[in-house]
Amino acid sequence: MAETVTPDVGELVYDTKRDRVGEVVDYQAGRALLRPLGGGIEWEADPDELWPADANERLRARVNEMNTRRF
Repeated sequence: MAETVTPDVGELVYDTKRDRVGEVVDYQAGRALLRPLGGGIEWEADPDELWPADANERLRARVNEMNTRRF
């Protein structure tokens, strides 16, 4: 069985349920509170559905952020 690692506050993570990258900003009632890169509406996620964002996921999130700012 794989060991579960809880991401630290400030860490960029990939939310497998929502297919999104966000920054962990807090934990409340066993849920992770995530903020999209560049700001925006925060969302809650189950910590078991998060993993550290790899280079490709980080790049994809930054491109999406830049495209959102552009339009």
